[in-house]
Amino acid sequence: MNIKIIIAIHKPYWVPEDPVYLPLHVGREGKPAIGFAGDNTGDNISGRNATFCELTGLYWAWKNLQADYVGLVHYRRYFTKREVHNVAARKKQILCGKDWDALLAGTPVVVADKRNYYIESNRSHYNHAHPSEGLDVTEAIIGELYPDYMDAFHLVMERSWAHMFNMLVMRRDLFDAYCQWLFSVLFELEKRLDITSFDAYNQRVFGFVGERLLDVWLEHNKIPYKEQNVSFLEKQNWLVKGGLFLKRKFWGR
Repeated sequence: MNIKIIIAIHKPYWVPEDPVYLPLHVGREGKPAIGFAGDNTGDNISGRNATFCELTGLYWAWKNLQADYVGLVHYRRYFTKREVHNVAARKKQILCGKDWDALLAGTPVVVADKRNYYIESNRSHYNHAHPSEGLDVTEAIIGELYPDYMDAFHLVMERSWAHMFNMLVMRRDLFDAYCQWLFSVLFELEKRLDITSFDAYNQRVFGFVGERLLDVWLEHNKIPYKEQNVSFLEKQNWLVKGGLFLKRKFWGR
């Protein structure tokens, strides 16, 4: 089984040595080299990294990688066997090649464990964190280009959980189908959405919207998947993160 999982990375950082992983410098176009392969070779959208985030890496993998299974993780965020509290120990929990062989033998798609919002829907959570036009225009595009996806779109937007981070590993035929659909929607969104008034953070809108579209595609196509634990390789201040969540919820961006 040929599995290749890109690690979206933009600065020098530790990466696992297992050959299943390919560190990929996303947004490499016009930037100094950092010692990893860049997403600015072959068919690519590297120059749009400021607005597409790690999805420039996903696009590169779609157009340039040959593998039976293709996936994406982040340089600080990986699929792991289980969660542990020690940051250094989390590195030992990262799934290796033999783990992926066993896991993918039983499922065609792996996604991140659900992120639960409890008091928010996916749509309200997005709108409290970002300009609502991102999802509003996306909804209109799907209604025009893929009207049969509308039921799935509304279902996913009303849920209080999602599979986030644009992290996934997919069998090649499904990966190709997903990327074709995803980028057709996002490129149309790019044409229609005026982001000149957005701050630098919210100009990453196409990456943020892409996170929400994964579940829409899975739901509509009834694709079986397995959820897998995800670990962050740095300490997180959950008190601060929780405070920011509540601030967005009750006082907006």
